[in-house]
Amino acid sequence: MGIFKKIANALKKTRESIARKIDSLLSHGELDDDFFDDLTDILISCDIGVRTSMDLVDELRIRARKNKIRTGEGVREELKNILKEDFASLNQIEIEYPAIITIIGVNGVGKTTTIGKMAKYFKNNHKDVTMVAGDTFRAAASNQLNEWAERTKCRIIKHAEGADAAAVVFDGITSAKAKGTDVLLVDTAGRLHTKTNLMEELKKIEKVIAREYPQAHKYNFIVLDATTGQNALSQISSFREFVQIDGIVLTKLDGTAKGGVVVAIEKDHSLPVVFVGTGEGVDDLELFDPDEFVDNLF
Repeated sequence: MGIFKKIANALKKTRESIARKIDSLLSHGELDDDFFDDLTDILISCDIGVRTSMDLVDELRIRARKNKIRTGEGVREELKNILKEDFASLNQIEIEYPAIITIIGVNGVGKTTTIGKMAKYFKNNHKDVTMVAGDTFRAAASNQLNEWAERTKCRIIKHAEGADAAAVVFDGITSAKAKGTDVLLVDTAGRLHTKTNLMEELKKIEKVIAREYPQAHKYNFIVLDATTGQNALSQISSFREFVQIDGIVLTKLDGTAKGGVVVAIEKDHSLPVVFVGTGEGVDDLELFDPDEFVDNLF
């Protein structure tokens, strides 16, 4: 299946939910205050968020007046233009090599599975990949990652359960430098934001990476479950208190009718979405394309 088809399928639930409501709204009535109020409610319903939805519609009102937009289809196209301009204002990430990508996020969002999919993505692009089993906190986490390493034919560095996560990362870096690895993917424990000790461990991992491999390009990607909607925004805020976040990996986009959360992430946190999960298969992880997303959302 082509990339565009995968994105379109992943957004199917969201698109159908929005399209049905917008089409109904556009089919009758003038572009008056009630129209724009109803449009705001539609955007909120797909998890774009209250404040973001209001800001978007306020901008849309201004442009509709200025550009003399009088049709529903004109409104739809102008809304797409606004969103595309907003995404274009963000600095999109282009991964440089050698790269160390640390994957963070709470339990249950699919971090380990995401690492497996990312490994396959980079392998498909002819990069040498090593995984680091830095989640020594959760029972069987390294075994789960080991299964992904075997499935994607990648090296894996792991220690016994309960080992010092920073020590595992140290060994991973040593191996990566010796073997000329292009991408080092570091798994971490599912850190609930109430567990300060685990957050401190994450900062320790960052120090080891900075000290032992200063020439590598370093990225911290937080994995978010699209089906959690606005809760994902609070997870970003919690992690940002402790570590820098460079980008987002959004999983389970195909499982929600509220994919508008991507817009809320961009607006509230000015962070780029780097990858999106488009299904359950090992190849169902795609680079995020903002224009493609907006076109498929509406």
